[in-house]
Amino acid sequence: MRCPFCNYEDTKVVDSRETQEGRVIRRRRECGKCQARFSTYEEVEIFRLLIVKKDGRKEEYDRSKIEKGLRRAFEKRPGAEEKIERILGEIEYALHEKHLNEILSREIGSLIMEKLKEADEVAYIRFASVYKSFGSAKSFRKALERLG
Repeated sequence: MRCPFCNYEDTKVVDSRETQEGRVIRRRRECGKCQARFSTYEEVEIFRLLIVKKDGRKEEYDRSKIEKGLRRAFEKRPGAEEKIERILGEIEYALHEKHLNEILSREIGSLIMEKLKEADEVAYIRFASVYKSFGSAKSFRKALERLG
């Protein structure tokens, strides 16, 4: 693995541990040249899944799109990194369990909302405000009341 700091090709694994109930391995690495330390995550490529968008277009599942949305929702929230990784793992596990080749984008959105509601109410509201496209303060207030 190449060092992300100095680009040296020789890094060694200092520590390995399982995360997300054994579905991901976190490896702590050290560069042989600059001694910088960094983490990598190893996971099984689960599946090929097509996402059916609202307009009927289909595109390949892209974990980074969900991760980007979660990162925005969890911005400056305590424990964000662990929660994001856990939610991503849970979502992918749930999708894999469905044994589907295609899934509607709104089903994935609902699954994300469900996981966020359990994990962090502020992140849930942030995500919901984009996902649900609240058109007014009144609709936003209703979503807040449903949380209470």
